[in-house]
Amino acid sequence: MNFGPVALSLTASFMSAVTVLGTPADVYRFGASFVLFFIAYALVIILTSELFLPVFYRSGITSTYEYLQLRFNKPVRYAATVIYIVQTILYTGVVVYAPALALNQVTGFDLWGSVFATGIVCTFYCTLGGLKAVVWTDAFQMVVMIVGFLTVLIQGSIHAGGLHSVLEKAENGSRLNIFDFDVDPLRRHTFWTISVGGTFTWLGIYGVNQSTIQRCISCKTERHAKLALYFNLLGLWIILLCAVFSGLTMYAHFKDCDPWTSGIISAPDQLMPYFVMELFSTMPGLPGLFVACAFSGTLSTVAASINALATVTFEDFVKSCFPRLSDKLSTWISKGLCLLFGVICTSTAVAASLMGGVIQAALSIHGMCGGPMLGLFSLGILFPFVNWKGALAGLLTGIFLSFWVAIGAFIYPAPASKTWPLPLSTDQCGLSNVTESVPPVLSSRPAIAETWYALSYLHYSTVGCLGCIAAGVIISFLTGRQKGKDIPPLLIRPVCNLFCFWSKKYKTLCWCGVQHDSGTEQLLPENKGETMECDLDTNMSGFSRHIMLSSIEI
Repeated sequence: MNFGPVALSLTASFMSAVTVLGTPADVYRFGASFVLFFIAYALVIILTSELFLPVFYRSGITSTYEYLQLRFNKPVRYAATVIYIVQTILYTGVVVYAPALALNQVTGFDLWGSVFATGIVCTFYCTLGGLKAVVWTDAFQMVVMIVGFLTVLIQGSIHAGGLHSVLEKAENGSRLNIFDFDVDPLRRHTFWTISVGGTFTWLGIYGVNQSTIQRCISCKTERHAKLALYFNLLGLWIILLCAVFSGLTMYAHFKDCDPWTSGIISAPDQLMPYFVMELFSTMPGLPGLFVACAFSGTLSTVAASINALATVTFEDFVKSCFPRLSDKLSTWISKGLCLLFGVICTSTAVAASLMGGVIQAALSIHGMCGGPMLGLFSLGILFPFVNWKGALAGLLTGIFLSFWVAIGAFIYPAPASKTWPLPLSTDQCGLSNVTESVPPVLSSRPAIAETWYALSYLHYSTVGCLGCIAAGVIISFLTGRQKGKDIPPLLIRPVCNLFCFWSKKYKTLCWCGVQHDSGTEQLLPENKGETMECDLDTNMSGFSRHIMLSSIEI
């Protein structure tokens, strides 16, 4: 495929209804510091396109977890695949349930009707159309999302007295205090929390996630794959700015009568739909455009997740057990897996009601599972001396640390001084049932709840990734380092070349025995469809046969 529809598909898949509903509500309650993800997105795309993508693309793989088998062994691959499947199913449950709940509360749509209709539609066109159906429908849904956001922004700004009035009211309400350089990692959103923690979180989503890499390696050349990522960055920035300004516009509208604390709505995630229904109450059709916007985000993400789950399961489990399946049978099995995961993902939406706010729940799930996965792939790509024992132990260590802090934070919420949102007013509501929201009473808390469990949710990925890398390096040294000469050069990204460019001696030392100068690194400079011959036979033995087969299959 060309880079255009792939770029739109990437943006639509990860800018889901979580973004459409959750980000404006977060800005409304906590301020516009969310816009600092502008920096995190840029760092993530640069690292993905220059560090991770070249390795995956040139390896001729279909599933990112094939790489783990080539670099380490099957147990590492299977462990990572299971974690990815759990992560994706949980996240998809949030994506399906949250907008359905919000729209049910505000518009009267039947909750479970919305949930199951979404799941059925996504499963249907994903099963029948495969990846191309997902990519093209994502591209269309991306356009719908932007049109919906712009409609809300334009009409909301006009209603509030213009953009200048919106910004003035936001400034008076302390919503524009963006740059907070406090280095305390317990603070929910600061410059450093979002720049560092947000980069780790989104790098786990983009750099090593099957949903992303599957699209990138479907591009006709590596150059097209990189262009897709960089054009996708523009899409991410546009959606982010639209969501942040929607939140500020919403605050300007409700600054004297907050519908959440006044009891008009029951959850912050219902703010955006309620705002739209109030804003466009006399304009038939426009509320429906917003409904389409929210559900476009849901459809694109759920379809991408189902397709990626089916691909990973087929490549990592089915083909491993039954390597001689015919093409026709393989196609039917793939469609059956899409159907199965569509049912499972839709069913797990029931559990999403226990996960709290939409945006924080989604990023927490990605951090808990994506951080250790990022650490695992980093061990394989950046550290040639790490062996399979270190990789597996590092993955388990990262999972333990990230789940420990996340579950602890769920049981013992962070202190109010670290997370409590900005003031909201109900002075002009004129309602008798207005309730003043107060911080939750925190009693019988262990000392660890004030430090470790109070860590910002954006750092769950940081903890998991760094814990995985540290444990993997240490255990590899203790159990015997991997010999570099046994590792095919295209599986390692020699970033040390950037720091030791002046000395071939030091570069070679940092390669840890990997033969990067043997002429086998640039296997697919332009066209993935070219036959992978070069001098693989002399340097890669059985590995070359696997790559040749992968190339033919693709």
